[in-house]
Amino acid sequence: MTSTRFTSGGIGFSLALAPGLARASFLHGDALDALANGLAIFILFAVPIGGIILFWLVHILPEKVAEKRHHPQKDAIKTLCLLSLVFGGMLWPLAWLWAYSKPVMHKLAYGTDKHEDYYAELARLDADSELTAADEVARIEEELAALAARGVLPEELLPVRERLVALEAKLSTPRLEP
Repeated sequence: MTSTRFTSGGIGFSLALAPGLARASFLHGDALDALANGLAIFILFAVPIGGIILFWLVHILPEKVAEKRHHPQKDAIKTLCLLSLVFGGMLWPLAWLWAYSKPVMHKLAYGTDKHEDYYAELARLDADSELTAADEVARIEEELAALAARGVLPEELLPVRERLVALEAKLSTPRLEP
């Protein structure tokens, strides 16, 4: 019977007898020291700075989500994000959930479920645009139709919608001049 033992004539044994042939790195001498020093400096300075920046960017995500969704409580979410930075991220999941939630009683209490900046931005866009009266009536009618389709058109806006339809009909009929 033959046994499967390692013999003394193998390659591993010959490299053990001649350690000068085995290399752990493609560099040696001063080049290896220079690479190790550069790597150590990079790890000591760049990695912590990158980690802090990454930590900060992740912690402002709920604030950015709240701004994008025009959350009415985005200022409070921003404050919670800053507090989360101070407390090592323990409040961050709460800020994340809050940014994605819709405030249930906010519309009942304040009459709107959007932040004031949303309406200021819309007013600025309306002031910048040079729409004709017909275009403005059509845009407002589209917004009211979208609200009605979602089922959130308040009773106070029903007469406004009817007046807009009447104005649109009036604008579409040509006038006869004497």
